[in-house]
Amino acid sequence: MKILLVEPPKAPSTIGGEDVFLFEPLALEYLAAGVSAGVSKEHEVRILDLRLDKDLQRIYTDFHPDIVGITAYTSHVNVVRRLFEQIKGWDSRVLTVVGGHHATVMPEDFLSPFIDLIVMGEGVFAFKEIVTRFGKGEPFNGIPGVAFAKGDSLIRTDSQAAVDLDVFPFPDRRLTAKYRKHYYSEWMKPLASIRTSKGCPYRCKFCAQWKVAGGRYFKREPRRIVEELAKIEEECVFFADDESLIDAARMTMLAQLIKEAGINKRYFLYGRSDTITRNPELLGVWRDIGLERVFVGLEFFRDEDLNYIRKRSTSKDNENAVRILHSLGIDVYASFIVRPEFTKADFAALRKYCQRLELNFASFAVLTPLPGTDLYQEVRDQLITHNYDYFDFIHTQLPTALSLREFYAEYHDLYTKGIALSKQLSLLRKYPLWKIPHLLVKGRRFYNRLKTTYLDYEN
Repeated sequence: MKILLVEPPKAPSTIGGEDVFLFEPLALEYLAAGVSAGVSKEHEVRILDLRLDKDLQRIYTDFHPDIVGITAYTSHVNVVRRLFEQIKGWDSRVLTVVGGHHATVMPEDFLSPFIDLIVMGEGVFAFKEIVTRFGKGEPFNGIPGVAFAKGDSLIRTDSQAAVDLDVFPFPDRRLTAKYRKHYYSEWMKPLASIRTSKGCPYRCKFCAQWKVAGGRYFKREPRRIVEELAKIEEECVFFADDESLIDAARMTMLAQLIKEAGINKRYFLYGRSDTITRNPELLGVWRDIGLERVFVGLEFFRDEDLNYIRKRSTSKDNENAVRILHSLGIDVYASFIVRPEFTKADFAALRKYCQRLELNFASFAVLTPLPGTDLYQEVRDQLITHNYDYFDFIHTQLPTALSLREFYAEYHDLYTKGIALSKQLSLLRKYPLWKIPHLLVKGRRFYNRLKTTYLDYEN
């Protein structure tokens, strides 16, 4: 049987995405490995990354798959629905399957005559069972975590049981061989990804990951992680976890095993500011084995805002975490949230705060009520747009205190003035000299797009 797994592109009106960074489609690599694990080579599986390979029709026609699976985040919903409509138009007999984060938290959004099955939660074993039953001509009833349409209703099976992450096969990275040199985050390129844990013990109201994991924090056995790391060819590795540093003892053990194995990589991972503050020695251990960069969700510079989103960290934690990382020579990828209620004074205060922390890199996400989060349930009646193309952490879904034009002018200035010019120039030194002109043009295009985002709401 022929199986095509597709990573969708962003919608034209979505800002960011693959224009800013590009991570490997790890979920699809897991699905591909799961289909092949423990069985004969009766299936031919391909991964199509439409962020890089644009001609779906040509690839589909050449391959002519029996099953097409597409993964989707919230901002991909409209794109994915259109892709499935195209595919069914080419061959109505093909089995179409959607999965991913949005399918897990809001499966009803994929009720469509062009989508046969919806996979909720971890899809590796569910998808393998779908492939097996389809090959035998058997119905799909009763597969845990799978939903399908019956008339205008959605028929769901019971949720999947909690899964031991160590039972999963290693992702099949051979299927993305032709794309791998293109995966990156800023200067870290080519960049591989690895999952070492899932879930988070915290309960932030803007995040659904803790709900997807049933409120639990699942961890892979360190020796299995090292075994997989040894197979990764790229020098740069991103830990695609919801939060990597929570279990300090486990991460210390993992660092020791990596050192003993003689694996030399450059690492990029997520860490909470309070975790970093409590465990500075852990960051030192990881710095010594190649930790180059930490994504820190600082979120806000005021405790009242941190309390509003139930972050359970403080502005003092944020400042201490940045200080610790700077002292260790580890780059800080600082992530902030902009509330729609922000005034000009709030924007100015955030700009000054970033400059005071002496950051050389920061991103600013507009507070986004993603489906599946407590925030979404709290404010869904206030949304000014339900267009999923705009759920990109840059478009606002909520009314702003300033006019939209003023809001996005201030938002633009956060990106262009929140980081001191000297710090911005120091960041450019990380790139090869020949790349800098292209980066400057790309950055100018992005900043100009931010400033005119308000125009999207006039259509």
